[in-house]
Amino acid sequence: MKSTYRFLTLILLTALVVSSCRRDDEGPERIPERDRAAEVTAATAEIEAFLQTHFYNYEDFENPTPNFDYKIVFDTIAGENADKTPLIEQVMTKQVFDRVKPEVIYTLYYLKVKEGEGDSPLYADEALVTYKGQFLNLDTFDASDAPIKFDLTQVVTGFQQGVIELSGATNIIENPDGTLTFEGFGAGAVFVPSGLGYWLNSPSGIPVYSQLIFTYKLYDVTTDIDHDSDGVPSLLEDLNGNEYLGDDDTDENGVPNYLDTDDDGDGVETIDEIIINPDGTVEYPDSSGNGIPDYLDPDYPVLNN
Repeated sequence: MKSTYRFLTLILLTALVVSSCRRDDEGPERIPERDRAAEVTAATAEIEAFLQTHFYNYEDFENPTPNFDYKIVFDTIAGENADKTPLIEQVMTKQVFDRVKPEVIYTLYYLKVKEGEGDSPLYADEALVTYKGQFLNLDTFDASDAPIKFDLTQVVTGFQQGVIELSGATNIIENPDGTLTFEGFGAGAVFVPSGLGYWLNSPSGIPVYSQLIFTYKLYDVTTDIDHDSDGVPSLLEDLNGNEYLGDDDTDENGVPNYLDTDDDGDGVETIDEIIINPDGTVEYPDSSGNGIPDYLDPDYPVLNN
């Protein structure tokens, strides 16, 4: 299965943090923040109502024409579409915790219509995708038909957790006209509750507390990312093993380890407390023998003197 797109300059989709406010006679007033636990119920109800009353073009995927673009299209179950299978019977679910309030758990609905035949990304990887972002009324707020590489640590959680359920292409062919052809890519969608989306920090054009839909095709995966170039792959900086890098901060300086070049805050750069062998393998010495590798042990330089 093939699809061809022009390859543009790679950019990152970052969750923009902006203050949502209105202006009155007393100046700007911030929109009050809702209770995250209570919002789960409301957001889930909105998404489930959509899934019960809408379908996607599954018949096109079951019998693709030679020029089929493998784009997921949603429509309402009504009229001549009254006999279509609702999305609620086709989606899969996973449990995802709130990154701000971890005790709050969401049921994330996602659709895997074409799994892909290549590598699957992890939460710390980069993914080459095309995508469309929509509201539940199916209005589009963002889209790209040109492949874009996303750092999956820098996108909204719902999008990240949907994309990692797919696999990329098995082969990428560069054509004479500069386009790329992807073979065996994945295609899917995710239905994002506001707490796993932009919440109160919506970019322009997206109302606060919006439930969102992302459809996407996954083409390629870049693994073993080292975001801070400290010699430790970012995946290994997930010390608590919860598949979220933002809450691992050994020296509690407000910078998570995967972005901190001195993880333990001892004044010695992390890269100087590990051993990178000529073949690229990495060793993590524990010079004090206390079970804590040197790069995570703030007491090591003292013990070493």
